Parts: sequence; structure tokens; C-alpha cells
Amino acid sequence: MHDDLSPLCSRFLTAADLLGRRWTGVILRILMDGPCRFGELTERIGTISERVLSERLKDLEAEGILERHVDPGPPIRSEYRLTEKGQAFWKVIDELGKWAERWVDVKAPAQKGVGAKSTRAAPRKRKSA
Repeated sequence: MHDDLSPLCSRFLTAADLLGRRWTGVILRILMDGPCRFGELTERIGTISERVLSERLKDLEAEGILERHVDPGPPIRSEYRLTEKGQAFWKVIDELGKWAERWVDVKAPAQKGVGAKSTRAAPRKRKSA
């Protein structure tokens, strides 16, 4: 590898790692349509656990990709929206969607929301010794 490509490769790998985390792309795509509350995100995605959604939102907030706005209420409500940095993902997400539409063969229909049930076999249980 050339030395002049190292910073680019490092940035690319960091961005690919962030976007490649399960559900991150879906969360970004949903927020492209506008701000959402936690419950709305859970409902729209369908098969994500609240724990994982919370982790992804915290990661994206820490990276400056989205921001959480709290309405003190009552009742207290939190809403997530993309920052300028997050909105810059639009072309990436759009192109990924176009690529997937052309090249990805969906094996099983999606369940509730955007997540599909895994078609992989369940792991075998180990026998007790």
C-alpha cells in the first residue's frame, strides 16, 4: 500500500465500520425522512431490540451524525434527527439502496418493519459434559 493512501484507507475503514454495523444504515435511512422518536424507530424497524437501537443511537450521536432533542413536556419526549454530517450520508444510502435493488436477492420476505427474519440455521446446542 502507498503511504499517501494510508489516511484515506483509515478514514474509509472507519466510515465502513460505522455504516456496516447492523441496523445503522436502516436507522439513517429512516431519519432521512425526518425526525423520529425512539418508539417510532422501534416500530418502523420492527425486529430490532430496544437495547441495540439505544446503542446504535448513542454511537451515531457520539459520532455527530444525529442529535437527540428532548422536549421537557410533560410528558418528556426525545426525538432523534440527523445533523448536517448525518444528512451527508444521503447519497451513500441512496446509492446503496439502488445497488441492493439491482444486485441483492432477497431469500425470505421481510417480517414486520424493515428487518427480515434470518434464514440461517439456528446454532446447535452443545451437549453437556
